[in-house]
Amino acid sequence: MCNTAEVVIIGGGIIGNATAYYLTKLGMKVIVLEGSMHIGNGGSSRNGGGVRQSGRDVRELPLVMYGIKNLWPYLSEELEVDCEYHQDGNLRLGKNDSHKAILTKLADNARSCGLDVRMIDGDEVRRINPYLSEEVTCASWCPTDGHANPLTTTLGFYKAARKLGARFISGEKVIGLKTIKGKIRQVITENNIYEGENVLVAAGYDSRKILGTVDIDVPMTTSLLECLVTEAQPHMFDQMLGTAEADFYGHQTKHGSFVFGGSSGLEPFNKDNGTPVSSPRTAPCICRGIMKYFPNLKDAKIVRTWGGWSDKCADGVPVIGAISEIPGLYAACGFTGHGFGIGPGAANQLAKLIATGTTDVDLTELRYDRFRAKI
Repeated sequence: MCNTAEVVIIGGGIIGNATAYYLTKLGMKVIVLEGSMHIGNGGSSRNGGGVRQSGRDVRELPLVMYGIKNLWPYLSEELEVDCEYHQDGNLRLGKNDSHKAILTKLADNARSCGLDVRMIDGDEVRRINPYLSEEVTCASWCPTDGHANPLTTTLGFYKAARKLGARFISGEKVIGLKTIKGKIRQVITENNIYEGENVLVAAGYDSRKILGTVDIDVPMTTSLLECLVTEAQPHMFDQMLGTAEADFYGHQTKHGSFVFGGSSGLEPFNKDNGTPVSSPRTAPCICRGIMKYFPNLKDAKIVRTWGGWSDKCADGVPVIGAISEIPGLYAACGFTGHGFGIGPGAANQLAKLIATGTTDVDLTELRYDRFRAKI
């Protein structure tokens, strides 16, 4: 088969799949290369499912706001798959004055970008969600936030892109890029060479090594994200939840089970054998925190746990857009655990950028060249 396309995308997660979908909608020929044998095998299908604007860095806020206003409400119908999207708000919880200060600063920053988010006291928190304990004394409340199913959404973009003609090749590990006369041209795998006028690198932490083959170095490290899911419970609430210190976050799914993410604080010491591995320490730590917030869940049984490595950028926000040093090369990586919710908006604007050279949302603050030395 022909190994040439107008755009070669490296990475079969939500960014790669969604960008392929939006590019094929614009009539472009696309090849997607996924290094593992499974589409959506990384963090795109191993996360807490948050689709939130609150609690974000102001540099990425316009992009996620664009996606929540223009894309997320219509995805299930457009992709012909149930993304399980709920837009029932996000409570980011606090229990003391220190938490209140953190949440207030985040809310003030978000309001400066036009987001509807406000601080509320513990009594109003429990009017919104009566299952929360008396330990909660404050929260930030964003009524337009929500959550969705990471796996069905990621695979929904994959199936929709294939239907429109995008070609996906799994088990095709990229080992390098090659320029010709200063412009990106080739993607080299262990077995083949692919050629494209444009190349998008959206391969999570692997993006750093791949981009490094053409001397582009995105400053990022890995960060382990871990989640647990409970047995199905009676319906309790539809809000997305988080905390001031991000010690746990989660929601109740359409099927009744709860999906919670969190940390033990010992993630840097976990073994990385090349596959996502959850630690036996983390679930008990998450559960101790959950019981303080939700006493009603103290007897809920954990069905399974999972972990995934996130690409954590040095300044906490992703690199999205054109690489000015190499014409035709684009990057979308370093999402720092925020890639799922921002994914459709980022992919939509990347596709428009690649196809037309313009975007609806200003991506300047997210460009790679923000790391250039200031003269």
